[in-house]
Amino acid sequence: MQFPEQVVLVTGAGRGLGAHIAQAFLGTGARVVVNYRSSADAAEALAANAGPGRALAVQADVTNPEDVAALFAAAERHFGAAITTVVNNALADFSFNGDARSTAGTIAWADFDAQFSGSVRGALNTTQAALPGMKAHGFGRIVNIGTNLFQNPVVPYHDYTAAKAALLSLTRTLAVDLGPANISVNMVSGGLLRTTDASAATPEEVFDYIAAATPLRRVTTPAELADTVLFFASPWARSVTGQNIMVDGGLVMN
Repeated sequence: MQFPEQVVLVTGAGRGLGAHIAQAFLGTGARVVVNYRSSADAAEALAANAGPGRALAVQADVTNPEDVAALFAAAERHFGAAITTVVNNALADFSFNGDARSTAGTIAWADFDAQFSGSVRGALNTTQAALPGMKAHGFGRIVNIGTNLFQNPVVPYHDYTAAKAALLSLTRTLAVDLGPANISVNMVSGGLLRTTDASAATPEEVFDYIAAATPLRRVTTPAELADTVLFFASPWARSVTGQNIMVDGGLVMN
């Protein structure tokens, strides 16, 4: 399915990486559902700037299945078509500040619970809501946003990293389960991005360290990561599923 035929849901798209991903899809001619939890003004502005009929901003907490069901219904009413492509980007509140992280001796299970709920439960809710429409179209693309930290834990963000590792496992089991319906499930894993709201608290010397350790000698931008998300949703990835691509300038090599 070509991009102009797709209806794309990007979760957590009101700001940060999600906004860059939503804008990237809009640039291809796709119709985009700009999901947000609390960034109403930014999400509404993004949708309004896309042009008539191109985007719809919808408030929903993706960890809540009732919210997700309402989001999918609103999207189908607005576009007259079901969502065909889901990008699970929404992130439970988290700040990438290594100096302020919870260490092994202080971290609480509630921290893990919040991250697992945001990453895994949210992705499961959107996937389940998308299945009827994807199966009716005979086409579906699910792209989950991961991290390179579970392969290169330069900063031990225990809760965040464990949740994203679980999301990679879910990505691969869903790929096996949904492949016969022509639904692919893949992951794009970034490293530190320059700059999103989540990485705004990262000290400059950390950016410099990452850049120096990277073959490209620079820190990846959100727009560069969004390019790879587009690849997984494109016809060029029609035979790719269950994969995890690192988009970090070569810092981690598989």
